[in-house]
This record gives sequence, C-alpha cells and structure tokens, in this order.
Amino acid sequence: MRKDKIIYSINIEDVQNVAQQELGRALTDSELKIVEDKIGDQFDWFEAIASVIATHIEQHKSVQSN
Repeated sequence: MRKDKIIYSINIEDVQNVAQQELGRALTDSELKIVEDKIGDQFDWFEAIASVIATHIEQHKSVQSN
C-alpha cells in the first residue's frame, strides 16, 4: 500500500454539518480557518491507532488462526 495514502479525512461539509447541528448555522471562512488550524490538537492520533490495532487487528489475527 502507498505510504502517502490518506486513511481518514474530514472535509468542509463534515465541519459545516456539525456547525449546523451545534450552532444552527454555517461557519464563516474565518471560523473554518480556526477549525482547520486547531482540529488536529483535539485528536490523540497515537491512542486512536493503537486502540484499533489492539482491538481489531489482534482479534482478526486470532480469528484467522482458528
């Protein structure tokens, strides 16, 4: 698999859908820029990846060995 392949992404539509539900309106361009700049700070990427590996990869491995 390509090393530069994106596994997960969030687009403007995703952000605007959440804004509509939370604020009842769309975000402005300047507000979208804030989300773009700060959203990565909200995720513990290492823990998310480690959790999926521990939960799903290890389970998949044990199912294959049966």
